[in-house]
Amino acid sequence: MTVRSEELIHLKEMLLKMAALVESAIQNSVQSLVERDSDMAGRVIEGDKAINTFDVKIDEECVRLLALKQPMGKDLRFITTAMKITSDLERIGDNAVNIAERALELNEEPLLKPYIDIPRMSRIAQGMVRDTINAFINEELRLARDVIIRDDEVDDLNEMVWKELMFIMTQDPYTVSRAVKISYVSKYLERIADHATNIAEMVIYLVEGKIIRHMLPGQI
Repeated sequence: MTVRSEELIHLKEMLLKMAALVESAIQNSVQSLVERDSDMAGRVIEGDKAINTFDVKIDEECVRLLALKQPMGKDLRFITTAMKITSDLERIGDNAVNIAERALELNEEPLLKPYIDIPRMSRIAQGMVRDTINAFINEELRLARDVIIRDDEVDDLNEMVWKELMFIMTQDPYTVSRAVKISYVSKYLERIADHATNIAEMVIYLVEGKIIRHMLPGQI
């Protein structure tokens, strides 16, 4: 029994809805920090329930299709890839919650410094998530490879944030608690970019049947 096209369309639609929630969670979690909006941070934390619900529903649908339809070839790769993608999206949502939790803490303390690189990291990470899902839905290899390249930008910004915070902490020991929490936010964004990169690598596997994990950039 083959997988019907409408079943795959339904699966894609659920993935798109989940990805939209995840992207919004990233944006709102960082915005709650930059604008010191604790109510928004609380909404991000509460909204994680909807992301988790999609994670379960998509997994259940993938298992159903695997069990009942026994797909082969491209359909099999699509379904197994979708299961892995939802796992990465769920973890991205968890990292957005982590950012919101640090925002709640930092919003109760005096502002350490204006947030400049954190919003830049967030915009890049959001774009990576959006583009990697579009690459999956439309099977766009170029877009998937572009996402992988952008991961280096987030890594570089994360390093810049850490170096700046280290300098601040060495100048004033009373800033350590706030600086460490901000460094966590930067690290969470770096992890979000890593998960988006994982998804991009899975898109390449879906389209080409080629596993590129652990490969050097020139080999992809």
